[in-house]
Amino acid sequence: MFSWLARIAWTCWKPVRRYARMSKDDILDDSSIEDPLVWCRPLDKHAYGEFSFAVVQANEVLEDQSQVETGRDATFVGVYDGHGGPDASRFISDHLFLNLMRHAREKTTISEDILRSAFSATEDGFLTLVRRTCGIKPVIAAEGSCCLVGVIWSGTLYVANLGDSRAVIGSLGRSNKIVAEQLNREHNASIEEVRQELRSLHPNDSHIVVMKQGVWRIKGIIQVSRSIGDAYLKRPEFSLDPSFPRFQLSEPLGRPVLSAEPSVCTRVLRPEDRFIIFASDGLWEHMTNQEVVEIVHNNPRQGIAKRLLKVCLGEAGRKRDMTYDDLKKVEKGVRRYFHDDITIVVIFIDHDLLGKTQPLPELSVRGFIDTVGPSSFSIFKD
Repeated sequence: MFSWLARIAWTCWKPVRRYARMSKDDILDDSSIEDPLVWCRPLDKHAYGEFSFAVVQANEVLEDQSQVETGRDATFVGVYDGHGGPDASRFISDHLFLNLMRHAREKTTISEDILRSAFSATEDGFLTLVRRTCGIKPVIAAEGSCCLVGVIWSGTLYVANLGDSRAVIGSLGRSNKIVAEQLNREHNASIEEVRQELRSLHPNDSHIVVMKQGVWRIKGIIQVSRSIGDAYLKRPEFSLDPSFPRFQLSEPLGRPVLSAEPSVCTRVLRPEDRFIIFASDGLWEHMTNQEVVEIVHNNPRQGIAKRLLKVCLGEAGRKRDMTYDDLKKVEKGVRRYFHDDITIVVIFIDHDLLGKTQPLPELSVRGFIDTVGPSSFSIFKD
């Protein structure tokens, strides 16, 4: 423990006055020290425009997983913010898109019900994995993941969400000013509406939400109220024994306290819509919706996701009186004390491409993985 505390103390020494003179542009332009924990795809094409993609690792093992799948007639974005370990988010990354394609091809369409079916199939698949492996790895029952998905097909945007990741659309308003609109509902006990929902669903449980160390938590344990995984909070068969005190409930589980039912919304894309930002909560912890859309709107597309990421990390460092360069020297694991794993995908909408089939390569891009493979993203079978 002393080693990382000493490292933090060293990096925090004497940075405050220098940071006070730094602007956000200074942070963005300073490339004197490369950050090996940052990965990005500066700009690629999708069926309706271009996209930019960036990830930063903070945990010892990356718990964020993410993907962009591009097809001739559709675009898919997935941001999976894991907790308790990487197994749930990795499982989602490997299975959710495939489940969506299977259901979409059966119906030859995309719809809110098909998205819900894909989420349900992925939840069932992960719980089956937990059942098979919990004997040798009991803690997998306490692994889970938020799950944010966006699909653009036939001029319509579909967004489905579990947890507290966020999709925000930037649209031109009056006087050509960019306006931020949050598209999805978040499921986090810090939100009064979520606490009220939980209390109404569990009227006989006075401990369904508990304030612990200044943070509202479900059963005093977890903040998000919906997820894939977290099996021990959904089914009694996955309860963990007292050797895992962090995941002990005050009383036996009578009914699920977490849900895997996503919030889903549909939006026909409008001429004023310019781009959508999909990001895990690590971004929104440090920046507002409006700040983010203004940065995207006022800067070149090339590398815009990394630009957002670097501004966010600059803000995270500032809160601890550190410069951005100081933060870049902090190793993974220790880095989690300053910021979370963060995933950002910016999808630009070029309206002249809507409704047209583009001769573009079909790509499958996974966050933090440098290889890019072919995608099978076509709603209709060839």
